[in-house]
Amino acid sequence: MSAEALARPPRGWIRAIREALGMTTAQLAERLGIAQPSAVGLEKAEASKAITLETIERAARALDCTLVYALVPRKPLETLMQERAREAARERLRTVGHSMALEDQRVPEEDERAQLERVAKTLLDGPGSALWSKR
Repeated sequence: MSAEALARPPRGWIRAIREALGMTTAQLAERLGIAQPSAVGLEKAEASKAITLETIERAARALDCTLVYALVPRKPLETLMQERAREAARERLRTVGHSMALEDQRVPEEDERAQLERVAKTLLDGPGSALWSKR
């Protein structure tokens, strides 16, 4: 199943599940041990992304659901790391390349690409945190 298929409904999961079960906000409130206006507020808080995971978990239990919390990378993590390594390598080589160009010592494009890949590989082979540092 895709991440898009699991996207939060516009009015929130709590309301969507409650309505699918045919449950009123008063009934949800009773199951949560709160006042009915608080249950409505809880649903509004989820819809506006102003709710805590703890509150969602309590609501999930009241709806006989399991809360599943996940971060889903848009691309494979290996791809993200390779892209970041190349970007970081470009950043590091940019200042050297600029200085060399000023001194009319520009490196051939093929050599530049090879050097970029070497620096990227060095970054990938080192500690992961090196990929995310500015220098």
